Amino acid sequence: MTDDKHLKDTFQSEKGIHTDFIEKMTYGDYLQLDTLLSSQKGLSNHHDEMLFIIIHHVSELWLKLTIHEIQGAIAAIQRNDLQASFKMLARVSNIQDQMIQAWDVLSTLTPAEYMEFRDKLGNASGFQSYQYRLVEFVLGYKTPFILDIYEKQPEIHDTLEKAYQSPGLYDVAIETLARKGFPINESLLNRDVSKTYVKDASVEQAWLTIYKNVDQYWELYQLGEKLVDIEYSFQQWRFKHMKTVERVIGHKTGTGGSSGVGYLKKVLDHYFFPELWDIRTKM
Repeated sequence: MTDDKHLKDTFQSEKGIHTDFIEKMTYGDYLQLDTLLSSQKGLSNHHDEMLFIIIHHVSELWLKLTIHEIQGAIAAIQRNDLQASFKMLARVSNIQDQMIQAWDVLSTLTPAEYMEFRDKLGNASGFQSYQYRLVEFVLGYKTPFILDIYEKQPEIHDTLEKAYQSPGLYDVAIETLARKGFPINESLLNRDVSKTYVKDASVEQAWLTIYKNVDQYWELYQLGEKLVDIEYSFQQWRFKHMKTVERVIGHKTGTGGSSGVGYLKKVLDHYFFPELWDIRTKM
């Protein structure tokens, strides 16, 4: 029996398979595949521009899900449902694994190939990704100048502004420490959450106590480790981003005007949850 005949017979033996979709929703309808798959519109005739566009489309979709999950985790932590937040935060870590691996695909683009269509990008750059900035905002890293980029796009600006003015993931984690009885500085609990978090001795002591008494504070210990998982993967993502850019364009200035590799190296040193890293030295 040929493979084609075997497949045909297998298909025909599945009596319940639906084939009449004249008045029914299909897989493509549900996912709006016509819209999704027609969005890869290159500006050059170069073969590898498709790779460049799809990698960035996929990354933006993963960023959208990352934001959705972190915002869900924030809400769960605020209502003291830590177990629900753990599932969402674990999902974020798995999403990050996918995003890290995507750099390996993009790194198959050689410098010579990229130069064939790079000038078509103009000043467009991943630096302008508002979803990436939203991820930073929901994690607690607030950079006000980013809002200026989107002044001509009111809907995006309002979305960013809302996240900018709202507590980030670490803010609600610290509030949980206080709610569980740890003596967190009052000024920290009432701080302006639109400012980037600066590490605090009372938070460090709380995490140190939790990590030295894991059985007593098991849920809070899990929360701490879920945050470390996300930060660890985020740093890996940043590093792979930086090395991919270096591999493809070296130390050229980015299309958006940044210093490129130089800028990406600087942000590697930033921590969202600093005390959770500092206590490892002090345990």
